[in-house]
Amino acid sequence: MSNRELNGKVALVTGASRGIGAAIAERFAQSGATVVVTARTVDPAASKLAGTIHETVERITQSGGSAVAIGADLSRVSERERLVAETVKQVGPIDVLVNNAAVTYFIPVIGFSAKQFQLMFDVEVTAPFNLAQLVLPGMIAKGEGWILNISSGAARHPTFPPDPARHGGGAVYGMCKAALERFSTGLASEVYANNVAVNALSPNRVVPTPGTVFHHLVRPEDPNQVVEPSEVMAEAALALCSVAPRSRTGRIAYSQDLLNELGISVSAGGPAETPR
Repeated sequence: MSNRELNGKVALVTGASRGIGAAIAERFAQSGATVVVTARTVDPAASKLAGTIHETVERITQSGGSAVAIGADLSRVSERERLVAETVKQVGPIDVLVNNAAVTYFIPVIGFSAKQFQLMFDVEVTAPFNLAQLVLPGMIAKGEGWILNISSGAARHPTFPPDPARHGGGAVYGMCKAALERFSTGLASEVYANNVAVNALSPNRVVPTPGTVFHHLVRPEDPNQVVEPSEVMAEAALALCSVAPRSRTGRIAYSQDLLNELGISVSAGGPAETPR
């Protein structure tokens, strides 16, 4: 275990069966938090992508950290309510909420079905909104809290004429992430007086995860593609959730840019940081 900024805190990380969510869960546990790892994938046979919440918890506990797995389908309000209630029951009130879960279809608007649209919006916008509603009373009662919404560069408007090399079919994904960012800053303003931080965080570059490889956003066969390790996002997430809430809130942050600003470096063997 390295540093202990989150010692004694309870962190709920959604979409933590793999990729960025798993990396954040592991980094928070390394920093002393008790982490609740949640996602839909509880059984390896249930997904085309590698990784389950139990595998994430196993890595955390084998490294000396504290974590529990609670499966949940965040597209359903009853599951969101159960998740928060079960978290509080098992490990206590939630200090940190990381909204990372996503269901993504890269399909042009003309071919997007109503069912696909609703599922994406439910998981990527409605679920973070509802989970924030569910955890805020406990944070306000404790006098502090941190909410982090994982966004994407897709929230930015495209340039024109469009770049033909960019991945098509991202209009709905970008819309969801733009909505999430505006929700983040709006909520940050509302709960500033309550000492609750709310931020949005995106990677500077595409992160090689099972999901990005599946959607061909990362091309392992291309040795010249510049990618960002998931550890960079995890360290940036920690930087936003381990300081006095009012000192770092209302941000639309980009991972490497934030770490550069704070003088924090991340090596292949783990974080190495200068004093903040």
